[in-house]
Amino acid sequence: MKMSFDVEMTPEEMRKLLGLPDVEAFQRQLMDDIRERMVAGTEGYDPIKLFQPYVTGTMASWDMFQKMLTNATSTSSGATGSGSDSSSAESTPRRK
Repeated sequence: MKMSFDVEMTPEEMRKLLGLPDVEAFQRQLMDDIRERMVAGTEGYDPIKLFQPYVTGTMASWDMFQKMLTNATSTSSGATGSGSDSSSAESTPRRK
């Protein structure tokens, strides 16, 4: 038996239903602060420094992901790579 329900609700109602906090005021305050700094052109405004905490965490996770992929490919190519490296090295000079 398959059942489906269609529920119409606003994002605010959904957030309350799931018990999530209302961060609209915080987001508005943050965006107003960024806008003020951009308009004023103050010396302390640097977009890179403003978003650095977010970018640093993101870049660190991408570095870890890249290292994981590199390790996985080097491990798999190390087991079977000795035969394929010699054949690819032989085929390269013939094509050029």
